Amino acid sequence: MIMGLWMMVPALVMPAALEPLANLGPDTAVDALFRQGRDLRYAQRWFEAAQAYRTLLREYPASSKAADARYWLASSLEQDQRWDEAAEAYTDFLSRHPDQRLLGKEARLNRVRCWGIRQWDSPTAVAGLASTLSDDREEVRIAAALQLAKLRDSRAVPVLQACLRVDASSESCRLALLSMGVQPQTTGPAKGRFLVVRVKERDKADALTVRLAVGLARAVGGYLSDEQMRQAKKKGVDLERLMDQALNAPKGSELFSLDDGKSTVTVTVE
Repeated sequence: MIMGLWMMVPALVMPAALEPLANLGPDTAVDALFRQGRDLRYAQRWFEAAQAYRTLLREYPASSKAADARYWLASSLEQDQRWDEAAEAYTDFLSRHPDQRLLGKEARLNRVRCWGIRQWDSPTAVAGLASTLSDDREEVRIAAALQLAKLRDSRAVPVLQACLRVDASSESCRLALLSMGVQPQTTGPAKGRFLVVRVKERDKADALTVRLAVGLARAVGGYLSDEQMRQAKKKGVDLERLMDQALNAPKGSELFSLDDGKSTVTVTVE
């Protein structure tokens, strides 16, 4: 039974052989090539899939499926890890089909990924990422800036600073800036960010945990003893600027920990 199932697998993944194109009408031939490319992609035969799409575009350049074929050609090249060819194919798709909104967004992001992989070895890839910093789509600008940050390319800094205000990307942009040795200058969104105060007293098994909105950072001082307040001053803990520190520190960071012999107070950003 197992042998029987094993013999059935190729029939499930192998694309059907094409009838000679000369024997098919133009529309039928286009559909057949497009299906073949799709089936080859599903079978993860990326090189052959790319060849099917190239044949379609060469033989039927005015086909209604040309836009989709160009996108899937680029995608197949990317899956085949032919990064430079894929980036060029995405660029060709974008230049020929600027009206493709959904696929256009994906093509821009995928091209950034290809350039990001090649940026250590290819000046063309670095130039491509730099040009994308002015893309009209915010998510594409951010993706390019995050890639360039890996090279510590200072051209990424203005985009990263500006996008600190974007909830979805604030944390990744903040971390990218810090990895470059650049202090985040724009206050990021406080939404979804809290100060967590943990007070562990010596004679109690469990710690008291309090979550404070970042805007209430000054209230942290109310959980400190006089001795801990003196320690804070000695250690350079600036309770007046705690909110700024909380907004600019990566989530999970410990801002300070103070111990007066009776209890330990630890404050982290989450």
